[in-house]
Amino acid sequence: MSTKSDAEARMFAVDTRFQQLARRPGGVPRTRALQNAQAEIEQDKSKVDASLDQEINAIAELLQAARAGKAEGNWPETMCERSRRLRDVGTTVGYPLLTFVAANLCDILERPEATEPTGLESIACHIDSLFLARRREYRNLRPEQLPELSQGLYRISGHHGS
Repeated sequence: MSTKSDAEARMFAVDTRFQQLARRPGGVPRTRALQNAQAEIEQDKSKVDASLDQEINAIAELLQAARAGKAEGNWPETMCERSRRLRDVGTTVGYPLLTFVAANLCDILERPEATEPTGLESIACHIDSLFLARRREYRNLRPEQLPELSQGLYRISGHHGS
């Protein structure tokens, strides 16, 4: 046991290998790394756009099957999963209107009345809005820039926002 008091304890910092490597010269400045990442996203947007189109078409096909009474399994959950992917990818690539519509569609699909006739009509309205949000002239717009559309979708989904 030590006879020295705690006040005499000596503290020292440990320099880890990671800290040493982090201080070494070289690498890419943060602003440049962000520019490179943005350039990569822009380069891959055509692939992402094709994927988004496939998701929207798959959602539309699920709705057609549901209307015809031929939808298999838990189709609202399947449609909601696809809508979540649209929402997440839309957020990542900077398509705010698509993100908004997909998130709103998820809210509708999570309700029990989604399978009722009025629910199907609400879903159809949102799917039409997804197709609109994918068009070049609408893709970069925010919901606030289309107040009639966003407020209408809010009303349909039962939200009380603008």
